[in-house]
Amino acid sequence: MEKTNRLTFTNNPELRPQNPCKGSHEVPEPYVVSEPLKKAVNLALYLKRPLLLEGDPGCGKTRLASAVAYELGLPLYRWDIRSTTKAQDGLYEYDAILRLHDVQTQKINELVNDERNPANAKDYRTFGALGKAFNLEECPAVVLIDEIVQYTICFGSPACPHSRILLLLSRTY
Repeated sequence: MEKTNRLTFTNNPELRPQNPCKGSHEVPEPYVVSEPLKKAVNLALYLKRPLLLEGDPGCGKTRLASAVAYELGLPLYRWDIRSTTKAQDGLYEYDAILRLHDVQTQKINELVNDERNPANAKDYRTFGALGKAFNLEECPAVVLIDEIVQYTICFGSPACPHSRILLLLSRTY
């Protein structure tokens, strides 16, 4: 049986791994954490479950996410929620207009873009914060979903598309 390294947040940036994951923060985020909050972070890490933080603006929720990501050498992805945000936006966005533009310019032989091929739909997909985190293979990630309280307006309503976000947040990895 292979022993795996368990992630533990100690609030000591000097314990950052020698070889952090690709895309992790390069600059430490100063943060003073209480023992109960540190315990909650470590419990979420141990259980591999999301941690929901709430508090007034400026109380340090974003700084905590940055401090955890830096100390553990993990990438940090931020997803800002707006009233128009759909659950799918956290996974990816597809630019159909750009693809149509490339098809039209290719027809008149003006396509000079070697990065995109209209025949390949993947060239027009941009991963969101959750999509980037789910695609990581070598390490987990810290995903900060900011302003998630905007989803509580229609929480639990089957007619509300925003209630689907809960399914994404409960994914285990």
